[in-house]
Amino acid sequence: MDMGVDADDWLAETRTSYDTVAASYAELTRHLLDETPEERVALALFADVVRARGGGLVADVGCGTGRITGHLRNLGLDAFGIDLSPGMIDVARREHPGVRFDLGSMTDLALADASVTGLVAWYSLIHIPDDEIKSVLAHFRRVLRPGGPLLLTFHVGDDSQLKTEGYGGHPMKVYVHRRQPDQTMEWLNEAGFAVERHRTLASAESKLGGIILARRQP
Repeated sequence: MDMGVDADDWLAETRTSYDTVAASYAELTRHLLDETPEERVALALFADVVRARGGGLVADVGCGTGRITGHLRNLGLDAFGIDLSPGMIDVARREHPGVRFDLGSMTDLALADASVTGLVAWYSLIHIPDDEIKSVLAHFRRVLRPGGPLLLTFHVGDDSQLKTEGYGGHPMKVYVHRRQPDQTMEWLNEAGFAVERHRTLASAESKLGGIILARRQP
C-alpha cells in the first residue's frame, strides 16, 4: 500500500483536505454514534478499563471535530483530542468548549512518555501509509502507561483508494487505506501491545469496520 508519496506531501495534503471539509464533516458525522450501538459498547468497555486502572488522561488521537472526545468525556473520562488539521481543531473547540484540543500529528506525537492512561485512534489510522504504521504505534506505546488500553477502529479491506472529494462534495486529496484485522493485530503485537478483543462489523461508521482493544505490555 506504499503509494510512494513523500511524507511531508501526504501529511500536508491530509491537513489541507480536512481543513477544507471541517464544517461539513462535523454536520455529517455528529450523530453517527447514535446509530452505532456496538461502537458505543466498545467505547464503554474502554472507559471501564481506564477507570479500573485508576483513571487519568485519555488521548483521542486524530480526533477530528471532537465527537469521540466528547463522548468519552460524557462517559466520565478525562479525555482530550489531538488532530493534524487546524480547521478540525477549530470546530472541535467550538463544539466542545472547555475541552482540551491540541494541534499535532500522530507521526510525531508531542506527549511525554507514559503520560496517558488510555488512547483511542477512531478511524484515524486510515490515512497513514503502511511504512509509517510501525512508527505511529511506537509513539502510541511510548505515551501510554504500562497496561494502558488502546482502542483502534479502521476500515477492513485490502486496498488503498485516492479520495478526491467528500463530506458534501468538497475537494480532498487523501488515500484511504483499508487493512485486514490479522495484519493490524500483527503490527500491534510487534509494537508491544497485547490484543484482548477484536471484531468486525458493518455500521454507519464503516461499510466494514474493525475494532481492536489492546493493552500496552510492560
